[in-house]
Amino acid sequence: MLRIENEQLADKVLAAVARSLSNYHFDFQGARIITGQEEGAYGWITINYLLGKFTQKLSWLNLKPNEDSALETYGALDLGGASTQITFVPPNKKIESPSNALHFRLYGRDYSVYTHSFLCYGKDQALRQKLAKDIQGTNGILRDPCFHPGYETVMNVSDLYSSPCTKRFEMTLPFDQFHIQGTGNYQQCQQSILQLFNTSYCPYSHCSFNGIFLPPLHGDFGAFSAYYYVMEFLNFTSEETPSQEKMTETMEKFCSQPWEELKTSFGDVKEKYLSEYCFSGAYILTLLLSGYHFTADSWKNIHFMGKIQSSNVGWTLGYMLNLTNMIPAEQPLSTPLSHSTYVFLMVLFSLILVAVAIVGLFIFHKPSYFWKDMV
Repeated sequence: MLRIENEQLADKVLAAVARSLSNYHFDFQGARIITGQEEGAYGWITINYLLGKFTQKLSWLNLKPNEDSALETYGALDLGGASTQITFVPPNKKIESPSNALHFRLYGRDYSVYTHSFLCYGKDQALRQKLAKDIQGTNGILRDPCFHPGYETVMNVSDLYSSPCTKRFEMTLPFDQFHIQGTGNYQQCQQSILQLFNTSYCPYSHCSFNGIFLPPLHGDFGAFSAYYYVMEFLNFTSEETPSQEKMTETMEKFCSQPWEELKTSFGDVKEKYLSEYCFSGAYILTLLLSGYHFTADSWKNIHFMGKIQSSNVGWTLGYMLNLTNMIPAEQPLSTPLSHSTYVFLMVLFSLILVAVAIVGLFIFHKPSYFWKDMV
């Protein structure tokens, strides 16, 4: 977003980073701003690498893996403060919008991946968009259903309009500041958020929102970053994803909870973050259901992830793996044995050696008996 707003300033930031990191004792090779498409793709690589979805299983009788033995990959759902990404392998490999297509060859298998990054639809910028939309036509007092009853704050109009994401709602207002008063109504909050998604037109066979192509959803999805942090706070990160009905019921109760009562219950959480969990939870549900069109049937395929096998889920590991070529394009000639297989073979070979030793000792001590049987 900084590059969009002020490219020269963004370049100065990166130049300062380069100067600083060049003083350390490692092979620093540069710093740059990755694209939203890269962020989505690297997140997809991270999830599937950690889950072991790229490797193919070998059978005892057939040491050469075939196409059918490959595991189906997970889709990746990433949510940040400024943008959000969705990345997955469509079932028919048909991607109508070339700008949303990426092609990888990993471990001897080709992947046609769909990805799109929605700038300005991260949770922080989405809130700014909603506020910029909602203050139109007010007298400077905004009764907002996405904040808890009793919550109040004052915001400068200039601060709200300073983001490139609010430009489409910018207008001359008769006040420089506006007051936000929370009313705590989840259903009304969701209706306000829905107005951020334009689903009135689609130039493709299927779209998400704002005319962006989206193939039919397929398979399981890992939802990480802010998806996980918000859902963890709301206690939705159990092994089995709660139903839409259960999450809606919980959100309705949470958003209607008085602000003073909430501060008492969560005194260790910073007020800025605490005040926005109602909006963030409502936004996530609206984005997934109305933006990406998850249904009651496909909803259960969403898994909110913070870590996989003690490793953080995010785009950074995928970037490192790709940059260092740690995921080979072709399937290795020999696949490392699993721990259980290794233990089994060690025990088997040990038993064989013991049996051979016993037979050898028997033959050594009673050779005449052995030769008599042979004759």
